[in-house]
Amino acid sequence: MQPNDSNNRLTRAEVDFFVEHGYLGPYAAMSPEDMAPIRREIEDKVLSTDGPNPRSRGQSRHMDQPAVYDLATHPAIIERMADLLGPDLIVWATNFWLKPPGGSEIPWHQDINFWPLEPPLNTSAWLAIDKVTVENSCVQIIPGSHRQSLPHTRAPEGVAFGEMADPAAFEASGEINMELEPGEFFIFSERTLHRSSVNTSDKRRLGISIRVTLPIVHVFQDSSPLHRGHTAILAKGKDVMGFNRYAGRPQSSTV
Repeated sequence: MQPNDSNNRLTRAEVDFFVEHGYLGPYAAMSPEDMAPIRREIEDKVLSTDGPNPRSRGQSRHMDQPAVYDLATHPAIIERMADLLGPDLIVWATNFWLKPPGGSEIPWHQDINFWPLEPPLNTSAWLAIDKVTVENSCVQIIPGSHRQSLPHTRAPEGVAFGEMADPAAFEASGEINMELEPGEFFIFSERTLHRSSVNTSDKRRLGISIRVTLPIVHVFQDSSPLHRGHTAILAKGKDVMGFNRYAGRPQSSTV
């Protein structure tokens, strides 16, 4: 659909589209020119340094890098999320998705299969750091696929994930290529089927996923793919439940 980019709020038509199709966008959080210095900071202070998660440099960098915290709480994302989920919002996870030339396929899957959430409620934003095209492996989604939960099975050798949606349980057709300029993002449900192909270009593809849920959700923060000591962001409103750990914006990095 053609998004409303006049402000950071969703129209009723956009909300209805999300309910029906399981995604929205793309939207612009910033221009490619504004993303350029942020990209350089990510290259210098995220991709080349260890972070809070000992298993992954790309996971949970909102905890130690102010630039990542600022992306995760960008009003263009959070205000739209509020129109879908309500006024009290948690950013419970951030993760960079770096796919170099030749990078492996990520198979069709529903994110909720992998996450430590109870109840399993989430909406994600996928924000482009680089220009993202079909050639360098943009995310593909199947509209409407969020209306059922699919069984997952072991993925074949050579793909990036160990599990994938059972191919016998859905029809892989009608997919949409989510091509993005730097600074653009799209939003999708925890059950929207998506994948990305092998990067057949000579260009890197880098984006960040920003995972948003509600204070009623228990995030098992010491469990994979998170890590012991993980903290979330109370991105909007208040938390009267007290189930999860939070931290504020980190101090400027000196790396």
